[in-house]
Amino acid sequence: METIRKSVIAGSWYPGKPSVLRKDIEDYFSQAADAEVKGEIVGLVAPHAGYVYSGQVAAYAYKLVRGKKYDAVVVVGPSHRVAFSGVSVFSKGGYETPLGVVSVAEDLAEDIEKFSKVVNDIPAAHLQEHSVEIQLPFLQVALGNISFVPLVMGDQRVETCYDLAAAIYQAARGKKILIVGSSDLSHFHNYASAAQMDAVALKHLQDGDAAGLLKSLDSDICEACGGGPMAVAILTAGRMGAAKAQLLKYANSGDVTGDKSSVVGYAAAVFYA
Repeated sequence: METIRKSVIAGSWYPGKPSVLRKDIEDYFSQAADAEVKGEIVGLVAPHAGYVYSGQVAAYAYKLVRGKKYDAVVVVGPSHRVAFSGVSVFSKGGYETPLGVVSVAEDLAEDIEKFSKVVNDIPAAHLQEHSVEIQLPFLQVALGNISFVPLVMGDQRVETCYDLAAAIYQAARGKKILIVGSSDLSHFHNYASAAQMDAVALKHLQDGDAAGLLKSLDSDICEACGGGPMAVAILTAGRMGAAKAQLLKYANSGDVTGDKSSVVGYAAAVFYA
């Protein structure tokens, strides 16, 4: 039997009823301003909070790829619940959301593991993790029937990021793939402090500067729970020919709730050739 990872956040982080979920995403798309991107989109950064908080920001990224065709999508997220070294790939079966099962691109997953020194199959890393799953309904609405490779980073060291990006690129040669880095930005600062810290991360995203991003994160100048996944998206996209980057949208939870005493930052970005 195939291994199907059941949703652990449907009905809480996003709607559990398919019709409501699809309508919410369509509404987010309709409210997202059109961005002009002249080139082939190979990478995105999107947030991974509950849709009521970050869904509108995520829509700015996913609206850009709506109706496009990819052989597979690679989604890289951080591990929030399980501690381990390196990166875990979910290599067989699929992830289930209320919109159906998204199948794993098993050959691509196998090749990424083969070409990497840090990627292993650690099923426990995926069971309760939200950072990958939260991206899937957006991908399902934007791209339809797709296959993907879920990758969860147990550590986000510079060496891990560069190894993973190189392995994804090598495994994907000859294929048209989309790489998605799943990350939120600063956590639990007041609105003004969050905006100041996040501006540093946003500049690195706008510049497509993975090395600068990782250095600023290491120096605590900015924060991101998925700094590694964002860097991997930038690095992989760059190897696939993306010479341009664009920051699409920034907001934080205070913009939604009105509580500006303790907020979480969200960004959407695109990398294209």
